[in-house]
Amino acid sequence: MVYDAVVLVSFGGPEGPEDVLPFLRNVTRGRGVPEARLAEVAEHYQHFGGVSPINAQCRELLGELQKEFAAAQLDLPLYWGNRNWHPYLPETVRAMRSDGVRRALAFVTSPFGSYSSCRQYLDDIAAARAEVGEGAPEIDKIRHYHDHPGYVRPHGDAVRAALASLSDVDVDSVRLVFTAHSVPSAMDACSGPEGGRYSEQLHETARLVAAEAGPDQVEWDLVWQSRSGPPQVPWLTPDINDHLESLAAAGVLGVVVSPIGFISDHIEVLWDLDTEAAQNAQRLGLRFARAATPGADPRFVSMVRDLVIERMEPAAPRARLGVLPVWDECPAGCCQSR
Repeated sequence: MVYDAVVLVSFGGPEGPEDVLPFLRNVTRGRGVPEARLAEVAEHYQHFGGVSPINAQCRELLGELQKEFAAAQLDLPLYWGNRNWHPYLPETVRAMRSDGVRRALAFVTSPFGSYSSCRQYLDDIAAARAEVGEGAPEIDKIRHYHDHPGYVRPHGDAVRAALASLSDVDVDSVRLVFTAHSVPSAMDACSGPEGGRYSEQLHETARLVAAEAGPDQVEWDLVWQSRSGPPQVPWLTPDINDHLESLAAAGVLGVVVSPIGFISDHIEVLWDLDTEAAQNAQRLGLRFARAATPGADPRFVSMVRDLVIERMEPAAPRARLGVLPVWDECPAGCCQSR
């Protein structure tokens, strides 16, 4: 397939105190979230000056990708568009049309399949193209990459380093806890043609990262974080904080928390893990270490390059460590919200 551009598609985030509530209203539009709840969440951002780290992380990734593409002689301009904050996707698609882009590949900053981590990005891309109208470039999304070596190995190294920071705790008393953003159980059941793709992929990523990191004697669990829905709606459980309570009660002395559901340190990592979970662990008497995310790790950057080449050249090998099926185009109606 011939492509003439690559667009980084991300969630977006506020870049100052005055941006926080408008951003949160964008994120929750149509969901009936009370203003009081938005104000509560806004306080998390205000702890960091009203700035989400995600936009700076996208800029860093774009800078590294420009160098990576140049070294690989990939003559493809890079663009960046967000779902919920500047630069918005329609603005980006409009700029791409003005530059003469006809067909682009989209790299989305979520490796997994579900409505919120895949289908919603596809819908937003389609909506942006419709808003731009005639001449809007075709945009194809790159496949899921939850098991790519460029994703698994940086997480594995980070887990190894975090485990080393707890070397004074008996290894038999340390638990490795993988986390990802929780979603409604019904949403997970609708993810993928057979259902359950989101949780299945995360279990596969957890297994691969644990195998990469070692040591074998450290047990691991996959738990969930950052739930935001009404209490009467079932979401994936257990929550990280509930799980910490259970581990402490079972005699565990130390935990390494690895946010494998995130490619970089989003606000959900900085607040929900580094602040709330870390404080909860301290209260429970648990030693706590949080493993880093890939960010702009050179292996992650090279992964994006490889995924672009793979899509452009069908004969190119697919670098994968897992066994779950992946595909280049999602079936119509795949991964509904419920």
